[in-house]
Amino acid sequence: MISLDSPVAAVFGDAKGKRDKVVKNLRIETVGDLLHHFPRRYIKTGELTRVDELEPGQMLTVVGELGKTEVRSYTDRRSGKVAYRLETLVHTDGTSLRLTHFAKSKHVSDYQARRLPAGRQGLFIGQAGRFRDEWQLTNPTMVLFGSGGGSGDGSGEEVDALELIPPLYPLYPLTKGVDHWDILRAVTFARSVVEPPLELIPDDVRRVHDVVDAHTALTWIHAPEDFSQVQAARRRYRFEEALVTQLVLGKRRRAVRALGAHARTGGDGALLAAFDDRLPFTLTDGQRQVGAQVEADLAQPHPMNRLLQGEVGSGKTLVALRAMLTVVDSGGQAALLAPTEVLAQQHYRSITAMLGDLALGGMLGGPEAGTAVELLTGSMTKTQRTAPMSRLASGESGLVIGTHALLEDKVIFADLGLVVVDEQHRFGVEQRAALTAKSVMPPHVLVMTATPIPRTVAMTVFGDLETSVLTELPAGRAPIQTNVVNTLEHPTWISRVWERIREEVAKGHQAYVVCPRIAGDELEQGEADQLELDEDGLPIPPEETRPPLAAVEQVVVELQLGELNGLRVAMLHGRMGADEKDATMRAFNAGDIDVLVSTTVIEVGVDVANATAMVLLDADRFGVSQLHQLRGRVGRGGHPGLCLLVTHAPYLSPALERLAAVASTTDGFELSRLDLELRREGDVLGASQAGGRSGLVNLRVLRDEKTILQAREAAETLLDRDPDLLDAPALGVAVADLELSQQGQFIEKS
Repeated sequence: MISLDSPVAAVFGDAKGKRDKVVKNLRIETVGDLLHHFPRRYIKTGELTRVDELEPGQMLTVVGELGKTEVRSYTDRRSGKVAYRLETLVHTDGTSLRLTHFAKSKHVSDYQARRLPAGRQGLFIGQAGRFRDEWQLTNPTMVLFGSGGGSGDGSGEEVDALELIPPLYPLYPLTKGVDHWDILRAVTFARSVVEPPLELIPDDVRRVHDVVDAHTALTWIHAPEDFSQVQAARRRYRFEEALVTQLVLGKRRRAVRALGAHARTGGDGALLAAFDDRLPFTLTDGQRQVGAQVEADLAQPHPMNRLLQGEVGSGKTLVALRAMLTVVDSGGQAALLAPTEVLAQQHYRSITAMLGDLALGGMLGGPEAGTAVELLTGSMTKTQRTAPMSRLASGESGLVIGTHALLEDKVIFADLGLVVVDEQHRFGVEQRAALTAKSVMPPHVLVMTATPIPRTVAMTVFGDLETSVLTELPAGRAPIQTNVVNTLEHPTWISRVWERIREEVAKGHQAYVVCPRIAGDELEQGEADQLELDEDGLPIPPEETRPPLAAVEQVVVELQLGELNGLRVAMLHGRMGADEKDATMRAFNAGDIDVLVSTTVIEVGVDVANATAMVLLDADRFGVSQLHQLRGRVGRGGHPGLCLLVTHAPYLSPALERLAAVASTTDGFELSRLDLELRREGDVLGASQAGGRSGLVNLRVLRDEKTILQAREAAETLLDRDPDLLDAPALGVAVADLELSQQGQFIEKS
């Protein structure tokens, strides 16, 4: 008896070589895997394919009608023997193509010629090429319609029974050595022998959301009669996947709510009120509105999980600090997690400056409504850490700003009530979870970013992150002009780049030059994550003809001796000591450095009002989020900003399109959605942070946003009436399987 759990060999016949490739390369191990290996697209078989404009190297899949076949002999250069070439004209609804097959013997060539009589139709798959001013397909894969005697040589398949040819021929994801017909034949047989699939979606949910049943969907996805059936089947599987995912997320939200959290209502509000009284400016309408949303969340007896998105310089840190002070007023502690020491130190200086004497809480002469602020970073010695850690453990200090050092087991809090994660795309799921686990009850969580990563956008669409957006820019922020400088197409433009930097410095301003590497061939940490990815999520290696990527240590010397000779040029990168980095940033901030050549350590937290220009060398090697963050370092002091994206990427390449998109808008959320389209969403439930392989199979977050929202509505309704899904056992099993899967292992941490 063949079932969905049977090995795929049960329906794949005796074609062992192909069967092994299907198992190994396509990861199709069972009959169920095969039936859920869905076609990518379909071709109408009842009419000739319209073929108009062609390009060399283009992969074609067409239905055509055979014309005249000719057999030509020639001498094989390698063997010196006579060989044969069959040339067959194929007519499409447009351009005609010539099929070329090669044979070593007259017997094989004559046999092939008999297989290809004029007037016969078939499906032809191959790479278009030009030969003697004609378009041709060399050794194409063929599925010939109607009787012809069988192929026997593996160069194509014949379908003697015309009823086996569906009106829409499915084209499946393949691996080398396996044809669409191999998959279709196995799928057709499997569908005829296995039991109908279990129905996961309750009948009332299918009726409300107009979703076809499981059996109909399986038939229509593999053997549709028209494209409306294809659409209905695809929507069924997308809704099903969204529903199962939303049920997992919904159960998690309810479980977290059941754990509870301390409601941080702000007590008498003395510290926050004192802080607001000291502010030298008025909060923007957006800051007040978002602050009220955060305040309402903190007052709930369940954890806040909110994303605060806002343009660089929109005042996110101020909103976060006011939330942290509310928690301190409530008797708790708050931690701000920053990805780099530069940013942590920047936050520490700016927050203590904003608090003024309020940061002297607990000290002799300090105000009664105050709190101590601590800094913990990886470069601090054990002796330097001891006192701050002791004050955090005792509850003497209410606020702490730190890097990954906060995640260490030795860091203990008396009552951690709020975790603020700045630029959360720089932290993995497990790292964020390590900090939130330091509280007896789940702490409230606020994550801040200027450009959400694809996974974050996915989580907002799935409804697992509440979202607040700061759209206003505070006074003093100036527009930033962004231009792409393509040195592959226009090599001389690089000279103008350095002229523009000199012009900005002549006006009394400063500039950044950002490189993807520190030195030589060594990659800056995280750079590999920014390379372009192929369809399998693997990095595309740089082209061999591409010049070496810019490195800080080389560029700083070249600029000092060449284009920027006479200017004060210094460098900054991650391998410099903490004191050296801090001294460099202080000098730049003081105006003692004209041009700072740096890696991405200046991506976040660096706030130099006099910096007006930035040059990003090899800009295509950075991700969309990084480009947007880096660009935000200029135009912060009221002067117009200039950002030049220098690239050697080929014309019309995805990398160049990405840079053009960044240059076209400064809307962080719009860019994050672009990033999502380019890099995929990552595992919505899992440990994967962004890009690469997606944990979603049929769903695409932006394309299927409406379906995902409908599925969330259905999931909440189901959980309200049947929390354990006892009335929908098949659906309950699917949810449990997802919870126990590899991506679900991290479900409590994301």
